[in-house]
Amino acid sequence: MMRALKPEELQLKGSWVVKNGSVEKDEVTKRIEWLVLTSLRRIATDATGWDTLYQDVGDGRLWELIYQESEIHGGGPPLLRSLPREDAAMKYKLA
Repeated sequence: MMRALKPEELQLKGSWVVKNGSVEKDEVTKRIEWLVLTSLRRIATDATGWDTLYQDVGDGRLWELIYQESEIHGGGPPLLRSLPREDAAMKYKLA
């Protein structure tokens, strides 16, 4: 069962696992995808088009979704991390 972000959570790092000879998303990756669809509101995308800023509709915290493995097709598994407002304003050109 999926759950909303907890106040003490600061980062969720997804990964891919090989299962029965195929690559599958781990539970953290599935949770990140679920959060993006249900609990996070898209605010902005950075200049590269790869990094996206979201806001948790529950507590207002800002979250950044990035893909750290650019050498892998699609950027690899996702990383969702809490982002301070000052950092978000600078990177995403927020007023």
